[in-house]
Amino acid sequence: MTKLRKAVLPVAGLGTRVLPATKVTPKEMLPVFDRPALQYVIDEARAAGIEHFVFVTGRNKSAIEDYFDSAYELEHTLQAKGKTGLLDELSGLLPEAGRCSFVRQQAPLGLGHAIWCARDLVGDEPFAVMLPDMIMVSDPPCLAQMAAAHAEVGGNIISVEAVPRADVSKYGIVDVGASSGAGLRHLNAMVEKPAVEDAPSNLMISGRYILQPEIFDLLADQGAGAGGEIQLTDAMVRLMSKASFHAFEFTGRTYDTGSKMGYLEAFLALALEHPDHQSDAADMIKAFAARL
Repeated sequence: MTKLRKAVLPVAGLGTRVLPATKVTPKEMLPVFDRPALQYVIDEARAAGIEHFVFVTGRNKSAIEDYFDSAYELEHTLQAKGKTGLLDELSGLLPEAGRCSFVRQQAPLGLGHAIWCARDLVGDEPFAVMLPDMIMVSDPPCLAQMAAAHAEVGGNIISVEAVPRADVSKYGIVDVGASSGAGLRHLNAMVEKPAVEDAPSNLMISGRYILQPEIFDLLADQGAGAGGEIQLTDAMVRLMSKASFHAFEFTGRTYDTGSKMGYLEAFLALALEHPDHQSDAADMIKAFAARL
């Protein structure tokens, strides 16, 4: 079975839900406590053994490429001032040279189109898709658990988690069958943003996928779906008729940084989880709450 080595990160979105903060700063680069949101996703990928990162970018996203590069002036200054701890920390965050590729999505045609843009860089092997808005916190990390399951069963695996029934129309929702072990359940069907009364469950597709390369052939001729965009979910539904699909029930915590309140929740939560600052962060949050 081919080892999972590559991850595709669609980072071309405009971040309209968090304007004006994203007018000049990519939403993926907004700081969540002490690092950009995207760094948490990359850390999760590296913990899963991902070796190559494919970023699908758009206009005004050059800050992402710059972030995953050496910063000579900054590094030289830190070295000159003897701040070797900070220098080592920054160096440790960088993927090895040649581990990052960047491809441009010229038009905002949807998630499915963004993934299709990565086809030549992925090639003929299974790959992960990681939505950068979603910071997923668990031990072991979500993608690492999925990769371990994939090594056993192969096929296609998507992460799912429960949401309030009233919110199902905001997400892709799945219909699942019996458990097949390792946190997996057989996937029967998927529907993009169903009405509450039509939803087959309250399990949303939560932002991590392991897909076989056959998905690219289907995305090549996939018509527009919900929102007038090319939806990855629609192509996966077509692939389900001829390939194995499982849902992985994620039981950690997911923080959606793509909205203002979700971003605030993520910022506070990651501050409270930081080993060096959690106590001070908790005291500060309590002090602010006491003023209300």
